[in-house]
Amino acid sequence: MFKYVLKRIGVGILTLFILATVTFFLMKIIPGSPFAGENTKIPASVQEKLMAKYNLDKPVLEQYVIYMKSAVQGDFGVSTFRKGRSVNEIIAIGMPVTAKLGFVSFVIAMVVGITLGTIAAFTKHKWIDNLVIAIATAGVSIPGFLLALLLMIVFGVWLHMFPIVGLSSWKHYVLPAVSLALSPIAMIARLTRSSMMEVMRQDYMVLARSKGSSQLKVIVKHGLKNAMIPVITYAGPLIATLMTGSFVIESLFSVPGIGAEYVTSISNRDYTMIMGLTIFFGAFIIIANIITDILNAVVDPRIKLDS
Repeated sequence: MFKYVLKRIGVGILTLFILATVTFFLMKIIPGSPFAGENTKIPASVQEKLMAKYNLDKPVLEQYVIYMKSAVQGDFGVSTFRKGRSVNEIIAIGMPVTAKLGFVSFVIAMVVGITLGTIAAFTKHKWIDNLVIAIATAGVSIPGFLLALLLMIVFGVWLHMFPIVGLSSWKHYVLPAVSLALSPIAMIARLTRSSMMEVMRQDYMVLARSKGSSQLKVIVKHGLKNAMIPVITYAGPLIATLMTGSFVIESLFSVPGIGAEYVTSISNRDYTMIMGLTIFFGAFIIIANIITDILNAVVDPRIKLDS
């Protein structure tokens, strides 16, 4: 077990290093400067001082070494757009907001997805199964931003049921959380349905039913436990994605999270913010994947922990 965990951590660190390196040099390839844009009126002399302050006047390789040394120590530098504010500070302020929205979306996705998938697997009514499949197909096919716009127009503008800006009350969470959760609901429902149908054909499930146990008891005690392995595999990257924010959804609903900050940083060529958020997102997702792999290895005996 210990060897397996060390191996996964080593692969994760290597992946994060490659991600940071590729992102850094890709930014340098893109033309332009955070201090010289169409909407930026800064004298040339001031621009030179700013370039020197942020080490942007040095050779690219030297910039890379300086930044990576600071990043390894947990210092992502100072934002070039939000003057005087460090990237660490901005992440610390925006992350709790994004995490709350992501957690609500994750709970909605898991509860609704598993429920729909289980109902579809055991229903005797063909139309219910077809309805669940239709919902799952629509959830995968409809882009999140399009669904968000439809929800905003119908429930925010026409019916005035839910607010569409900010996250100041529980009502503010409904529309962005549903927008984030629809696609995961569809995937979880499909995974649960196919996995439950496969599990119910296993010998131990047939034996449990032959002992006179009720259908509900067989499903809860024996079926769900084994059918959840594919769902757990999907849930790890999902919770990491939701907890680190959806760039488009946060921007549409004016949510002050780090997802919206990422969009703003790209628009303003805020190099330090782009790098800091990329490393932060990557680390979060890698850690979630490692935890998911370990849970799968513990739950599924077919996975060898020493491999």
